[in-house]
Amino acid sequence: MLTGSTITTLLPVSDVDRAARFYTETLGLKLNGTGDDGSVFLSTGRGDLIGLRPMPEGSRSERTALSFEVDDLEAEIKELESRGVTFADFDSDDLRTVHHIAHLGNERASWFHDSEGNVLCLHEVTGRA
Repeated sequence: MLTGSTITTLLPVSDVDRAARFYTETLGLKLNGTGDDGSVFLSTGRGDLIGLRPMPEGSRSERTALSFEVDDLEAEIKELESRGVTFADFDSDDLRTVHHIAHLGNERASWFHDSEGNVLCLHEVTGRA
């Protein structure tokens, strides 16, 4: 059944080469292969994949496209900032960040964009809400 399936998350990208460099060089993911349509597949390290699918300019996710669960959110933010990633900050009634981190029930999260404008997230589970 589906509970044993490996997941491939497909992200729209306008420049596959640029996006592949961002995901491999900046985020540190490993290239897994390419598809006949020009898609590039990357390993996340736990068996799941990210597929970078070539799409027309302007085709990107408007909301969080994927989230990486991490053990130490501050350390991951610091590492990615050293590689040039810029994290978003929010200050509204719905969402407020301090040092790029929002507290959301039983997790903490931080957001950034990939090279194609897709919204990505890091999140750390902190316990029960």
